[in-house]
Amino acid sequence: MLKGKVHKYGANVNTDEIIPARYLNVSEPALLAEHCMEDIDLDFVKRVKPGDIIVADTNFGCGSSREHAPLAIKTSGVSCVIAKSFARIFFRNAINIGLPLLESGAAVDGISNGDTVEVDLEKGLIKNLTTGKQFTAKPYPEFMSQLVKTGGLIEYTKKRLASVK
Repeated sequence: MLKGKVHKYGANVNTDEIIPARYLNVSEPALLAEHCMEDIDLDFVKRVKPGDIIVADTNFGCGSSREHAPLAIKTSGVSCVIAKSFARIFFRNAINIGLPLLESGAAVDGISNGDTVEVDLEKGLIKNLTTGKQFTAKPYPEFMSQLVKTGGLIEYTKKRLASVK
């Protein structure tokens, strides 16, 4: 179960807005997190707390296919991103590093900036604790759920290889 305060954004938030290209020479996740969202929300890194949730309109993560974008979000403390839709390569990159994403237009429309939200990834349930409204999203298939639970593709593969020995 995930629970956090919402940071809400509009449509077409691109990877350059999530982590500006001027920081792509940085590979340390903590340093990337220091600049997360700064081109569209300069105070994001000052406000975000561990467990917080990003909610956005359509096409979140569009633009270049940089893996830095979901990594900056996850390392900043965000536990989940909910949007009406995601750019496909961003979606895959996020799952590969263990950042859960949920698609739910009703949830996006029913959640405001600053609300507190609780998310049950296994059931695909999203509850706005501020308003009491509840929404659904399609839960992940078992394989993708395991990828997210173990922290992404690399950790999942390590775990699988260790169990074979």
